[in-house]
Amino acid sequence: GDNKWTMTIMARNADDGNLKWGYQKTPHDEWDYAGVNVMMLSDQKIDGRDMKLVTHPDRNGIIYTLNRVNGDLVRADFLDDTVNVWAHVDMKTGIPVRDPEYGTRMDHKATDVCPSAMGYHDQAHDSYDPERRLF
Repeated sequence: GDNKWTMTIMARNADDGNLKWGYQKTPHDEWDYAGVNVMMLSDQKIDGRDMKLVTHPDRNGIIYTLNRVNGDLVRADFLDDTVNVWAHVDMKTGIPVRDPEYGTRMDHKATDVCPSAMGYHDQAHDSYDPERRLF
């Protein structure tokens, strides 16, 4: 199954500890990407609306940007064009759609998989420049 609470960004209410929202980045993470990378907070204008965002470059090769108030997916971009385990991210469901050519199955030998089991972006720190609006 998806193993819902693995590879998940979670937000809690700081006052009472209750879960506000959760967003799973890699359902059924057979690579053990873990997704422990930095979470960058920013306030940006998206489609003319001011939004409070959290951006996370993940080991699965995708940079996720979520509305940090409600957990809605705003953007999901590949770190570069070498990422091939995913065909795309379904923006309605938020689920990365696997490319079967690069998937792990008993009946298939995948080669040239990116990212590898080591992951694409590890625990190096990133930053956001609010003046230039760049990560």
